[in-house]
Amino acid sequence: MMMREQIEAKLKAAFEPLILEVVDESYRHNVPAGSESHFKVVLVSDRFTGERFLNRHRMIYGTLADELSTTIHALALHTYTLKEWEGLQDTLLTSPACRGAGGIA
Repeated sequence: MMMREQIEAKLKAAFEPLILEVVDESYRHNVPAGSESHFKVVLVSDRFTGERFLNRHRMIYGTLADELSTTIHALALHTYTLKEWEGLQDTLLTSPACRGAGGIA
């Protein structure tokens, strides 16, 4: 199973998302081809209601702890409730520039 698919499966099981997009952005970074090490996640879930962004991210980090300790170098998270998501229509969600993995995945 590809890393993107593994991330999607774990996030679907943990958050029952209304919207889930997992994008492999490794090609934008200084890593060997096929590294699957840099990802952007857009996740809209009712599980985030009443949660601050920091806690939302911690929830995801906990879900993906194994992947973060081995394969994933960077994870750009965009986490929303449905109401927040609806207010963002026509907004481009970009990932920050990587300050370098130095070629290390």
